[in-house]
Amino acid sequence: MTRTQKRLKLLNQVWALRPRNWLACTASMTLGLMALSLPSQAQPLGGKQEMVYEVYAGGIHAVQATLVMDLSEKGRYDLSLSAKTRGLLGKLAPWHGTFESNGWRLGNASFTPQLHRSTTTWREEEEVKSYNYAKDGSFKSLVIKDFNKKPRTETPDAALTDQTQDVFTATLETLSQVALGQGCGHSADIFDGKRRFAQNFVPKTEETLHQSRYNIYEGASTVCTVEIEPKGGAWHKKPRGWMSIQEQGREKGMMPTVWMAQITPNMPAVPIKILVKTNYGALFMHLAQYNGGGEFLVAEKRVTTEED
Repeated sequence: MTRTQKRLKLLNQVWALRPRNWLACTASMTLGLMALSLPSQAQPLGGKQEMVYEVYAGGIHAVQATLVMDLSEKGRYDLSLSAKTRGLLGKLAPWHGTFESNGWRLGNASFTPQLHRSTTTWREEEEVKSYNYAKDGSFKSLVIKDFNKKPRTETPDAALTDQTQDVFTATLETLSQVALGQGCGHSADIFDGKRRFAQNFVPKTEETLHQSRYNIYEGASTVCTVEIEPKGGAWHKKPRGWMSIQEQGREKGMMPTVWMAQITPNMPAVPIKILVKTNYGALFMHLAQYNGGGEFLVAEKRVTTEED
């Protein structure tokens, strides 16, 4: 397989991992790390942080994402992630999406979602999914609005939805734990509209990172792997999407890995970088811009134009 063919294969896998299928993934991805010895906080975590991430696939700039974490309002939290394909992938697969989670804050590292909404647009066709939760952790409804169709409300089987969270809320709990010195070992059950799974963060090590042209952060970080564990619903017999990527990483001896660190005191930690190994190359996500608590940092390679 030629280098160009490998890059195209890798870009295809990035497309399979677009945030509606991640953590933050990514994302999505997104999106939690080790039992690290960060100092515990006497004050409650709060404030607002905004981060810009650049995602590279085999050296090609593929996705740009902006994450906002807002804990300013007492007893509440608000998260939003906006992402879009860029460069070659943007031309081959023009896609953008916005993902929002808000709800109740029950403790410094305990959150219950009220609403998670994903809005994705593929070639100008928009799809909106709204997940509605009660404060006691029960799931109320899923409302789906497909392109050029009337909204429909679904009430999935309670066995798939009861006491679940969305990916972003679960990741916020992990980030808050890290900031409080409680470590990143964390597991939460997620419902994604069709399936129930556990999102497991496994502590690995502590690592000192150095600022680069791509990443603004320098200092101590917590390193953790993330693994999805199916628990019910419509799973394919052959791994697809994130599950396929996860198993490729397992075969290569490195599960999807996240580096986290607290940049501003008394605020949750944030993802600093993510590394995902695949059969066709590596996916890197770098923190290219940070704004929070009076800190404003921008990486040299922060992409600000439409063309890479």
